[in-house]
Amino acid sequence: MNLALDSIGLIAGSRSLPLDFARLARAAGVKRIVATAVEGETDPALAGLVDDIVWLKVGQLGKMISTFTDRGVKQCVMAGQVAPKNLFDLRPDLRAMGILFRLKEKNAHTIFGAIAGELKKDGVELIEATPWLAPLMPQTGFHLGVKISDEQRADVEFGFRIAKETSRLEIGQTVVVKNGAVLAVEGFEGTDKCLARGGELAGKDGGAVAVKVAKPDHDMRFDIPCIGSQTLETCVASGVAVLALESGKTLLLDREACEELARKNKISITTLS
Repeated sequence: MNLALDSIGLIAGSRSLPLDFARLARAAGVKRIVATAVEGETDPALAGLVDDIVWLKVGQLGKMISTFTDRGVKQCVMAGQVAPKNLFDLRPDLRAMGILFRLKEKNAHTIFGAIAGELKKDGVELIEATPWLAPLMPQTGFHLGVKISDEQRADVEFGFRIAKETSRLEIGQTVVVKNGAVLAVEGFEGTDKCLARGGELAGKDGGAVAVKVAKPDHDMRFDIPCIGSQTLETCVASGVAVLALESGKTLLLDREACEELARKNKISITTLS
């Protein structure tokens, strides 16, 4: 794939990923970046990294699409989190209402998939951001922090099997385990609250192992598994000792801060496949 496109659209959510994407895309030779940003969620610093930015409320689908079509943008990516709860607490415009009315299952996967379909109707293709974000995705053999024990390695492998199954069932992509027992499975509350709940259930001794995976046939266009320093701070606060990621399928943001947190708090970050 040619990474040095003449122009690309960026549907930006929260946290640092939209900024990382803009920097990496520019470094790869993308000449023009047109962004839509969510009021109250997207970092305003993004404005300084793109050529054009339009601020939206969640649910303004028609305005988002016209931002790209009016500027001749033919391909776009999604980067950054839009909190799942906001998908159900939006003020949809007529185009978004049409999507919600047609969908039998209303989860992040089906809603974003339908948004991709609406973009395509107007000649805008939603593509994966991963080719530009590859430098942020740890591969097989990656490790930060202290070496894990044989017991922890067994829990990592056990947790991986469980997480693959729960993600296949559209329940969640993160599980927390200890000594071969499942302590917490990610649901609607998101990764950080799952980690906090699992760490608490591990008891005073801590030692919980968290595993984060991608779903089978995961659509990386609009849902890239992701961790960052906030995730590590949650692990520290809740006593999670190991955080294992599926290699080549998970973004690691705030790398230097994560390294420092792992070193200071004797937390291990590792990959598996």
